Amino acid sequence: MIDSLILAPYYWALKVRHFLYDKGIKKVHRSPVPAICIGNITVGGTGKTPLTEMLLRLLKDHPYWTGRNVSVLSRGYGRKSKGFRLVETGGTTAQYGDEPLQIKRKFPETAVAVDRDRVEGCNILAGKQQAEGDCSGDKAADLVILDDAFQYRRLKADLDIVLMNYGRPVYRDHLLPLGRLRDLPRRISEADIVIVTKCPAYLDEWRQGNIAENLGFKGDIFFTRTSYDPMIPVFPDGDQRYVHAQRLILFSGIADDRQMMKYLSDTYRIVRHLKFPDHHRFSAADIRKIVRAAEKYPTAIIVTTEKDSQRILDCPDIPSSLKERLFCLPIRADFLSPEDRERFMSVLDRHIGTGK
Repeated sequence: MIDSLILAPYYWALKVRHFLYDKGIKKVHRSPVPAICIGNITVGGTGKTPLTEMLLRLLKDHPYWTGRNVSVLSRGYGRKSKGFRLVETGGTTAQYGDEPLQIKRKFPETAVAVDRDRVEGCNILAGKQQAEGDCSGDKAADLVILDDAFQYRRLKADLDIVLMNYGRPVYRDHLLPLGRLRDLPRRISEADIVIVTKCPAYLDEWRQGNIAENLGFKGDIFFTRTSYDPMIPVFPDGDQRYVHAQRLILFSGIADDRQMMKYLSDTYRIVRHLKFPDHHRFSAADIRKIVRAAEKYPTAIIVTTEKDSQRILDCPDIPSSLKERLFCLPIRADFLSPEDRERFMSVLDRHIGTGK
């Protein structure tokens, strides 16, 4: 009620937009191959990239999809290029955006593409449309994972997975700018699957049921936790001995780094935390600020997120003294139990198990 009163222009703009698509006044397209959408209704912080990577790992071991061409399509937020582009591991975030580049570097055999027009992007990946400059790749996609496309109403996926941060449930949030919702909370009911992300390692059935009840979601709901892999150097010059330091300097440009801070503080004393906006493009002044912190704590390890490390690699003239101390912390999303993973795969099979 508060959103419809205080934020009336934004609220009604969303209502009208969804009405036009729901009634068929605006045309909705389908992908020529099965498409899975991983999205949310908030502005960042739900962990879409780790979930996309988790889905790629699950499909790689799936009896039907293993060996088939599973592709990823993203808008490529923050890139300076235009149109359809196939992501290459040696590219830059200016060409593709940080998240598509991260996925491509972790899954080099996977075709990852960026295109603001998701309808066009699916058609090109599926081999139904020629890309400008003939950059559509050698092998047509058998399935496309759509990163952050739940608000892209021109394209209807075969399976809509919507994520919600455990620490910031949508039923306690508000539309922008009062809160972090970029879409109407009721739209979560249009998802096929809801995944509550960043949960505690143990979440009893009562609490899970309470979340589902408050959400009012009648479909399949799952819960995942965040875990971290061992730190890896951002540059080849990285000196692994710094992993054993006692002090740590953290800098990040993501929507929510609280869980990462908590994890690192169990092992290190965080002596400096430099917080930048989400998808921040690091400037020479930012690098100097990090260097000054490094000089003040000469024995500390310097840590950032995987996503930020993609943008740091684009920065010129980073001193070698910083390169040898700079590490990133790989993130991973996992279900709370093997049984949840198996149940999720059964639901996945129900929607796209053997294609179209």
